[in-house]
Amino acid sequence: MLEVGTKAPDFTLLDQDGNEVSLSDFRGKKVALFFYPKDSTPGCTKQACAYQSSLDEFIDKDVKVIGISKDSVKSHKNFSTKQGLTFTLLSDPELTAIQAYDVWKEKKLYGKVSMGVVRSSYMIDENGIIEKVYEKVKPDLNATEMLKDME
Repeated sequence: MLEVGTKAPDFTLLDQDGNEVSLSDFRGKKVALFFYPKDSTPGCTKQACAYQSSLDEFIDKDVKVIGISKDSVKSHKNFSTKQGLTFTLLSDPELTAIQAYDVWKEKKLYGKVSMGVVRSSYMIDENGIIEKVYEKVKPDLNATEMLKDME
């Protein structure tokens, strides 16, 4: 994981509508950046819906919410439509941002070892500096925890 106080790596990825989005587009705003393993899985759906239900609070604090996984633009579009998600989901099939933010890790599930995205998030300040790091977050508590830390 990247450390608090370091410059957040910039990236340019496609959102669920196929538009290019760069982290640097949000300079001057805080960004709640979360990485999740896979669209439409139980934990990831819980996490995304928790961000959606707290979205007004993020907006009130002038914070941009962005979710990133390695799923395709089409998968993100289907996921956001089905769940009613109105924040940005970015597709990172080449693992550009996922590796830059050090969330591509070895995972063990039922004794099987594989590589994958570890559910993590970062609070990035208005100047593009990492303000807070959240490792191995709980899907349903991640958004609330971030909002609490902003008070």
